[in-house]
Amino acid sequence: MKKYDELSEFLLRMGDSALIQGQRLCEWCGHAPALEEEMALMNVGLDLVGQARNWLDYAAEKINDGCDADMLGFRRDERAFRNLLLVEQPNGDYAVTMTKQFLYDAWQYHLLEALTVSADQRIAAIAAKSLKEVTYHLRRSSEWIERLGDGTEESHQRMEAAVDTLWRFTFELQESDEVIEQLTATGIIPQGDQLAQQWAQTVADVFARATLTVPDNARSFYLSGREGKHTEHLGILLAEMQFLQRAYPDASW
Repeated sequence: MKKYDELSEFLLRMGDSALIQGQRLCEWCGHAPALEEEMALMNVGLDLVGQARNWLDYAAEKINDGCDADMLGFRRDERAFRNLLLVEQPNGDYAVTMTKQFLYDAWQYHLLEALTVSADQRIAAIAAKSLKEVTYHLRRSSEWIERLGDGTEESHQRMEAAVDTLWRFTFELQESDEVIEQLTATGIIPQGDQLAQQWAQTVADVFARATLTVPDNARSFYLSGREGKHTEHLGILLAEMQFLQRAYPDASW
């Protein structure tokens, strides 16, 4: 797996995670439980794809090897993606979809809030724009967690099952690494420990209102999205998402 400088790696993590989560949400098109929900899911998905564009544009400039945001999104293989393991997991039922969205939203909200005062002005500007969207995303997903968790017996059981399925992938939302430590030292991104505490508190508060159990902290294992070591689900997602650009490279309309 090719590695870049710390800033480029961080930009790829942000862009790839937003892109893959946006793609997952768009898979609900035509399948959502209600028309209003379908429109909401597509709007959130489009917000995330737009954010991915901003992060990957900046990443392409820093990498400076002739690539652009489209090439980064549609012409890289699975091992070159740096997205969170959480976002590549299948949608499952609506409990899984909303639990995944909430866990990601809570992490993204606190990270973007801190990035608005980043020493890197480009990152601060992208974060400020994205934060307005993610504030709505988090409010919406939190409401769904509470509604389903503290709803019927079946919805509560489905939510508990969704948390059990996804929680193991949350270690990447709480653990630091060399890239984070290097960028923290230069004031580009916030302290990893502080972000982890804020995320955990938000999750605990919402889960309490939803009558859901917060599991013990997840531990890292042999997979790592940061290192390009993904679950089997990402390759399948990319095969569909990248089909047109792979079949007709450099085509124009």
